[in-house]
Amino acid sequence: MTDLHPTIAKVTERIVQRSAASRLKYLDLIERGRDAGTNRAQLSCGNLAHGFAASGEDKPVIRTGNAMNIGIVTAYNDMLSAHQPYGRYPEQIKIAAREVGATAQVAGGVPAMCDGVTQGQAGMDLSLFSRDTIALGTAVALSHAMFEGALLLGICDKIVPGLLIGALRFGHLPTILIPAGPMPSGLANKEKVRIRQLYAEGKVGRDELLESESASYHGAGTCTFYGTANSNQMMMEMMGLHMPAASFVNPGTKLRTELTRAATHRLAQIGWDGEDYRPLGHCIDEKAIVNAIIGLMATGGSTNHAIHLPAIARAAGILIDWTDFAEISDAVPLLARVYPNGSGDVNHFHAAGGISFVIRELLDAGLLHRDVMTVARQDLTDYGKEPVLEDEALVWKDVPASRDEAMLRPAANPFQPDGGMKLLQGNLGRCVMKVSAVDPERWTIEAPAAVFQDQDDVLRAFKAGELERDVVVVVRFQGPRANGMPELHKLTPALGVLQDRGFKVALLTDGRMSGASGKVPAAIHLSPEALGGGPIGKLRDGDLVRVCAETGAVEALVDPAEWDARDQPAAPPPPYDTGRELFALFRHHSDLAEQGASPLLAAMESEL
Repeated sequence: MTDLHPTIAKVTERIVQRSAASRLKYLDLIERGRDAGTNRAQLSCGNLAHGFAASGEDKPVIRTGNAMNIGIVTAYNDMLSAHQPYGRYPEQIKIAAREVGATAQVAGGVPAMCDGVTQGQAGMDLSLFSRDTIALGTAVALSHAMFEGALLLGICDKIVPGLLIGALRFGHLPTILIPAGPMPSGLANKEKVRIRQLYAEGKVGRDELLESESASYHGAGTCTFYGTANSNQMMMEMMGLHMPAASFVNPGTKLRTELTRAATHRLAQIGWDGEDYRPLGHCIDEKAIVNAIIGLMATGGSTNHAIHLPAIARAAGILIDWTDFAEISDAVPLLARVYPNGSGDVNHFHAAGGISFVIRELLDAGLLHRDVMTVARQDLTDYGKEPVLEDEALVWKDVPASRDEAMLRPAANPFQPDGGMKLLQGNLGRCVMKVSAVDPERWTIEAPAAVFQDQDDVLRAFKAGELERDVVVVVRFQGPRANGMPELHKLTPALGVLQDRGFKVALLTDGRMSGASGKVPAAIHLSPEALGGGPIGKLRDGDLVRVCAETGAVEALVDPAEWDARDQPAAPPPPYDTGRELFALFRHHSDLAEQGASPLLAAMESEL
């Protein structure tokens, strides 16, 4: 067996030491959760009667308390394409549970917000904090003490992190996440981007743009580009929280149904009354979190997880930072090119060997922790296999060599020697840049700043021809405390047009860029944010700014004396419409992006 890469070992040990006190406190929490009353046996008769009153044919089994009762937490709605398939899952799960003598109840629902619908709109200001809202909803669902295990139904951007943050506070429960799979491939992503840029230039109209978008996002299932939602699915595999290779099987297929059935059966086997108890709080440990970071780098996943993973880890008492990400990125090769980091989508990735191939290659190269507690097996080895149906039976088989080396390569012949996520720091703070899809000639941009406080002002300047030059577009007051940290994805077509015209262009922001960010260098999540005195507030139009992924620098090239003398600008008024005002409490108490931008975790830890 190949020895673990020394950088992976070093970073893991550093995280273990950094987290020693908080992890111990967390493990004590979940031990008390199991033994001190958070379970059905401690409910009064009145409590219990309320809990099974409407459970129909399952009532006698729930009443006796001798079999696992599974709590289903679902993010179903039929507006969000990725979650629409979940509508019939509870009934399927209940049938599968009865097959192994267990029962299941829908414990609760959580909101499932679609960034695709709200992108560039006022509603996007609710997006990041919807994660914390989902965590609260998950905790409410599991608070009834009616359940010995949980199935979490969720896929997209903030939904999986929110489900995990909430469920980890009930980490004594064995828990499996169940995906629903991506929609079949539609219009090629490259063509979609071409139409978007033509629209940004005014060369095609809204009808042509809508036709293109409709051909791309066309049915039930997850969007097929490799953004935050599909990166979520990859990370669940890397942490061993799915049935192996369940992520990218299309909805409505026999294989998809059998994987859901297998997850239900498996959950019934790993409860605390048996010999194979696998609680969520032990499955998610320091090694599992490191594996998730490794998977992010090896596949060119979404930079949004530089915020979500620290929050998930904190919910389990584990402390990570962007230095950990950067050092792992330097050690882990890029094995996949999935759009926007390549031409094919996640369906092509899955057909080429997918996450099973990636896990096997990383394990064989000593680049992944094998010895983690997964929900499915003793360690991560079987996550390097792929599910198939043989005579209607679900089995897992070894993955052959890559079926498409333009999409997926072995660790011995990667697309590039590192993972392509860089930490930048300097007199403007700390931020991250995803460079796996950026031409290396554009890894360093040094240009005058054009400073904005609203993304719509950027687009107005673009349409007026005011950005036709080398430029670092600075968009500030976009952090979690200012406006909830919306993604700025609608800037991508305009910035791409400027870059295609031959200009040196970069984005610098204390906000987020979409998990689908691509060819334009974007220094994002800049921390500390402008609201509250972050250095980005001192930038002025025309200041020379250097953004360099080669040296890891993000700097205002301004005379230090002048820089120190500058005042901070006045903040824009707080958002007030579309329900954004309801999230004022979250904005006021959010912590730094590098810590996960979570008001819930910040407040919780202040009481511990």
